[in-house]
Amino acid sequence: MKRFDFIKSELLELKKEDLFRTMRTIENSDGPRVTIEGKELINFCSNNYLGLADHPKVIDRAITILRKYGVGAGASRLVSGNFDIHEQLETAIAEYEGTEAAIVFPTGYMANLGVIQAMVGHEDAVIVDRLNHASIIDGARLSGAKLLVYGHNYMEKLEKVLKKKAVGCRRKLIVSDFIFSMDGDIALAEEMLHLARKYDAMLMLDVAHSTGVVDLILPEGHNIILMGTLSKAIGALGGFVAGSQSLIDYLRNKARAFIYTTALPPAIAAAALASFEIISKDNSLQKKLWSNVEYLRKKLEPLKFDTIGSETQIIPLMIGDTKTTLDISQFLFDHGIFLSAIRPPTVPKDTSRLRLTVTAMHTKSDIDHLVSKLAEAKEEYLG
Repeated sequence: MKRFDFIKSELLELKKEDLFRTMRTIENSDGPRVTIEGKELINFCSNNYLGLADHPKVIDRAITILRKYGVGAGASRLVSGNFDIHEQLETAIAEYEGTEAAIVFPTGYMANLGVIQAMVGHEDAVIVDRLNHASIIDGARLSGAKLLVYGHNYMEKLEKVLKKKAVGCRRKLIVSDFIFSMDGDIALAEEMLHLARKYDAMLMLDVAHSTGVVDLILPEGHNIILMGTLSKAIGALGGFVAGSQSLIDYLRNKARAFIYTTALPPAIAAAALASFEIISKDNSLQKKLWSNVEYLRKKLEPLKFDTIGSETQIIPLMIGDTKTTLDISQFLFDHGIFLSAIRPPTVPKDTSRLRLTVTAMHTKSDIDHLVSKLAEAKEEYLG
């Protein structure tokens, strides 16, 4: 049928530009090691930063609740899908984030869609960092609010937008990643909060990549909306919003992405709860992660890769050319390292990169092997 011809033509165009996406199939997983195509590799592109997805206590808690409640929640939280374990998890999140309350969504993507659409509409403005996650941009667009963009971590531009372009809007919502997922740098949260107060705007921080990794210290009475995920350092699945009790009550009644979807499976909620219990009592995994981050950064220094200002466990190795990035990723795969190429539209044109992530589960030997092969790849492909 001719009306579907565009699909084939657009797929061909993606292939010509080295932007066609395929998936590697993991056949087995054991900590930082995965098996793909029968080959064991060290995984350096996982967001399981603390290794909690494989933690025995997390697995045992999930199995216990799986046997008690079964697999699915059966309905939305407001119908018959609200279990005690969901409420226990929300209490634990609020305690961990230092807020009055929290609400859990089935994914982090849905949490961003839900909170932004609930907080603003056609008479309002959403002001976003240029490098924010796609779910923030999609939430802003779906809300119908005026979408205003400022340069990455550029506070003078943010103030100019608030002062000139957001004037006359009923509500103003500033939204930013806290740790930026592709660059690994950190938002200027204190400066953003100052500007939010100065221009009577709401501030929302996406702490997806910082929960459990970077301790976010905010002033008392800050009233910041915190959105996070359970699928990265927490090692499970789901999203959350933490804030005042009135905010959470409002989202429970207004966030369509919460109201009209089946609840998070109870066993997954139990796994996330176990993870929060572990990191609340013991910061040894966080310390091990940062020890590995520092060790890797020192080892990478002689290679002189452009890491574009990364400050965290996310270390982008900027390559630029898409085909070269793919070639280096395949070279590493052939030498026992799983490190995916990140290409447009996930990142801007001509900024293809290897998004390297280190975890608490990696050994120094793992890191040494990675750096050795990166040195070989750089010599062969980048000269």
